[in-house]
Amino acid sequence: MVSSLTLLDWIFVASYFVLALGIALYFYKRAGKNTTEFFLSGRNMPWWIIGTSMVATTFAADTPLAVTEMVAEDGIAGNWLWWNFVMGGMLTVFFFARLWRRSGVLTDVEFIELRYSGPEAAWLRGIKAIYFGLLMNIIILGWVSLAMESIFNVLFPGMTLFGQESFTFMGMYISAPLMLVGFLIIFVGIFSLISGLWGVAVTDIFQFTVALGGTIVLAVYAVNIPEIGGISGLQEQLPAETFKFLPTLGQTAEGVAVLTLSVGAFAAYFGVQWWSSWYPGAEPGGGGYVAQRIMSAKDEKNALFATLWFNIAHYCLRPWPWIIVALVSLVLYPNLADSREGFVLVMRDVLPPGLLGLLFAAFLAAFTSTFAAHLNWGTSYLVNDFWQRFIKTDGDQKYYVRVSRILTFILAVLAFIVTTQLDTIRQAWGLVLTASGGLGLVLILRWYWWRVNAWSELAASLVPIFLVALVLFGVPVPGITDPFPLNLFYVVGITTVVWLAITFMTKPTDHDKLTHFYRKVRPGGPGWKPLVDDNPDISPDGSLWPLLGNWVAGVVLVYMALFGFGHFLFGNYGLFFLCLVLGLLSLGYLYWDLSRRGFDTVLEVDDTPETGSDPAATSSDTKE
Repeated sequence: MVSSLTLLDWIFVASYFVLALGIALYFYKRAGKNTTEFFLSGRNMPWWIIGTSMVATTFAADTPLAVTEMVAEDGIAGNWLWWNFVMGGMLTVFFFARLWRRSGVLTDVEFIELRYSGPEAAWLRGIKAIYFGLLMNIIILGWVSLAMESIFNVLFPGMTLFGQESFTFMGMYISAPLMLVGFLIIFVGIFSLISGLWGVAVTDIFQFTVALGGTIVLAVYAVNIPEIGGISGLQEQLPAETFKFLPTLGQTAEGVAVLTLSVGAFAAYFGVQWWSSWYPGAEPGGGGYVAQRIMSAKDEKNALFATLWFNIAHYCLRPWPWIIVALVSLVLYPNLADSREGFVLVMRDVLPPGLLGLLFAAFLAAFTSTFAAHLNWGTSYLVNDFWQRFIKTDGDQKYYVRVSRILTFILAVLAFIVTTQLDTIRQAWGLVLTASGGLGLVLILRWYWWRVNAWSELAASLVPIFLVALVLFGVPVPGITDPFPLNLFYVVGITTVVWLAITFMTKPTDHDKLTHFYRKVRPGGPGWKPLVDDNPDISPDGSLWPLLGNWVAGVVLVYMALFGFGHFLFGNYGLFFLCLVLGLLSLGYLYWDLSRRGFDTVLEVDDTPETGSDPAATSSDTKE
């Protein structure tokens, strides 16, 4: 195997694996107590571990490479393709984090039978457990693994394993780099089934530190090599448009690297996408592994601060080292066929021995962090919301932990098989957002409007998938065949009309179920007025207007921190101080408002499972 890594580099890499496995073994006994410990760490995590674990999970091997591709094609402003998710993230912080923790469920799919009644609720829960926990999850893990294969290809050109460049297994062609990814997946699978969420989260702290530290070191080294000459040299060698933070509306000259959006595309990204579509880690209303981490919090206060820290670290701390390296790659490798490889090439060609091994270990940490979190999250659906709900309802906790560990390993193997069948991840994110267009509104309103029922969510889940399937089969549906994100207007519009019509055509959720949900979760706002009148002894959260003010302040805080740091790096000190002042004002408002509304209060939460044992169970079959 050809390698530019020295013995010192390999010592760093080996040290990472030894430490990660040591953490897993340390938490083995604790994770084996019950499924609450295995999937939610006993609901006893502090906010800083939870928030950092969320950030580490979203820092996969593919994210720095994806940012490099965005910068190469559209300049710094290209990052708005994911920066617009800030608005949805802040909805989770202020509108949903405390409610998720208060619900006491084990997974966000279990929430379905806490909120809805009837056999349709049970079947919706089972369908979503398989769809998200198995099908969608292994596709996500597949594209993360594909990025790791690209890193191996660049760092180890001409790689062979056991003297071979490729292998054939069960009719599948597997290159040597992909086989190495397979060995890495096996390690992560063993690590995840041993450690449970505590081991995953604690390792995330170590992995995030290594990954963030490594990319900062790379950015400092890269921008100061003689060919670049510091930030000022970088600015001299690239067009000024490359450094714009905001997208341009209309048209720019051909070949200019700045994100150019039509008015329609701008409206789709900033007016529709962030609240209407499901995307892992950025679901409107929370969900997935973000909800899993929230529900592992000690209390509501820790749940809120964890998601706030996640959004600040995710959007403000991590991107700039990646962006600096991406800009350096544009100078050093201006004609790359695959611009994503620029990040790894800078890493390979710039770093001295030792530091190269450190950053390679950082990529391994990023990969294993995301992979382990997705394995734990996906298995929680398969065990809690499918196996325990539909297959075997009377097993003891040791049995379900054992099933969890077996399914964790099976998920890892399936993810590797999917990886061998993938060729590109370029359009995957747009496809996922389109196939969930309109679902986001239901995920938001189910907390704040009593009339939403299981049929509403089932329709909102299936209609956009059906519309995407029509396009894939060549059916010329007007509007739906428009390029992403313009197609979102039509997909979201059709989905919304359908689920609203079905909502009013079907019976509401059983009144006893609604009463139980309202008394347990205590959502505020006018959407629960019939339940407020029937339960005068319950004090709901009250008006939603203060939460809306928190949301606005949170969005301003994150964007000002993001832009302020960027302006400081590029020497725009006037704009830096403006961002600093606005950010501090937003932070001050949040501190004042949260303090006066008693967010320091720790409320007791009933964590009793809400599930029945019969797939066709109604609310009367459910433990109230």
